Amino acid sequence: MDTLANLGLGFGVALTAANLGYCFIGVLLGTLVGVLPGLGPVASVAMLLPITFVLPPASALIMLSGIYYGAQYGGSTTAILVNIPGESSSVVTAIDGYKMARMGRAGPALGIAALGSFFAGCVSTVAIAFFAPALAEVALRFGPAEYFALMVFGLIAAIVLASGSLVKAVAMVVLGLLLGLVGADVNSGVPRYGFGIPELTDGIGFIPLTMALFGIAEVARNLESLETRSVGVQAIGRVLPSLADIRQSMGSILRGTALGSVLGILPGGGALLASFASYSLEKKVARPPRTFGEGDIRGVAGPESANNAGAQTSFIPMITLGIPSNPTMALMIGAMMIQGVAPGPQIMTEKPDLFWGLIASMWVGNLMLLVLNLPLVGIWIRLLRIPYRMLFPAILVFCMIGVYSASNSLFDIYLTAALTLLGYVLIKLDCEPAPLILGFILGPLMEENLRRALLISRGDATVFVTQPISLGFLVAAVLLVAVLVMPAVRKTRDEALQE
Repeated sequence: MDTLANLGLGFGVALTAANLGYCFIGVLLGTLVGVLPGLGPVASVAMLLPITFVLPPASALIMLSGIYYGAQYGGSTTAILVNIPGESSSVVTAIDGYKMARMGRAGPALGIAALGSFFAGCVSTVAIAFFAPALAEVALRFGPAEYFALMVFGLIAAIVLASGSLVKAVAMVVLGLLLGLVGADVNSGVPRYGFGIPELTDGIGFIPLTMALFGIAEVARNLESLETRSVGVQAIGRVLPSLADIRQSMGSILRGTALGSVLGILPGGGALLASFASYSLEKKVARPPRTFGEGDIRGVAGPESANNAGAQTSFIPMITLGIPSNPTMALMIGAMMIQGVAPGPQIMTEKPDLFWGLIASMWVGNLMLLVLNLPLVGIWIRLLRIPYRMLFPAILVFCMIGVYSASNSLFDIYLTAALTLLGYVLIKLDCEPAPLILGFILGPLMEENLRRALLISRGDATVFVTQPISLGFLVAAVLLVAVLVMPAVRKTRDEALQE
């Protein structure tokens, strides 16, 4: 009954005229971001952070979260129609979705993607409403040692699940940790690693870093590639899937929803991991005849349900533990801190309107997305015809205005330029910036909890292995490292035996 009463409070917050408007703006921008390749929710949330400073915390978080899960919807539209995944999590959808479009079944593919996403979004929001409070109660038992161990586990999980080179992922996390240490010492307040620059006493700004890595550096990378975008869309036809399509896809939607809801909670998981895992699962368990890769509707229904469920359950560790499960959630934590709201288990008692208002807004946002996406397919496709050379000046100007307006500091403009150069070099070296942001956010928190735990225990480092919860997370982290290392060790050994 408490949950129902709290949801009533949440809907009272989410259904105000102002928050309905911000939710609509968020999901509309999110859909646009998902449709246009090269932007992405991380860059968009980073660019819009300065706008949220003047908004109430609940309204700001509702709008930013709408951008995130709205992008999951938008990415599927172009993946199905023109084989251009607007989002990385929509890459799998393009495999069978585009084949269905070429077969004249674009309408049912779009319809089942929207229905599956809507169902998964609603179910995963229920999971947040019922499981987040329980997780928050557990988190209230956490001390500094437990939080430090949890963050270690989160960073290692992000490395294990990262795409590309694992060595580069480790290097990016370490670089993020080092950048997060710039500024005043946690205990003594003495400036460190600032090279005598007074403006760095408070550390490297979160907004200049995110704007540089996910905004301007990404623009530079996109400008390197020649524009070869051509849009030739087949007739969409009837959008609503038939009853036979729904019956065939129902099992995939249920499995994708369950799988995505679980994987979304994992650090480094979220929508991308959920969509790939769902497609792999469907290829193994779906009933014959299986035509995956040739236009099987289950190859659209499962991944689309999984990526939307994963996108929304990734809010659970962010809100209740203050641990970001992906880069967008790291930006959300940054937005909350700028608003003076500390994410963690206490947020449910100190800011219940914010917590439950966000949850209720997810139901509202998913309904808006269902109504919004299908009728506007034609508009989204027309947007794909806009040359990128006409988009990037607006992105650059918006980034610079956002950086300057955050603190009215010209130094932040220079800092953004320097970090952009760093970001561009990292992109050229095929280093993903996402682990860097996770390390940057968690670094100061890890240091604070590490030093606090050692102060409480009077320097006894065994405090991290004598507390059951802390020991559990550290053991899990060691097991993840073992999973990470063993295949490499086996491969090296086999190569040595062959020589």
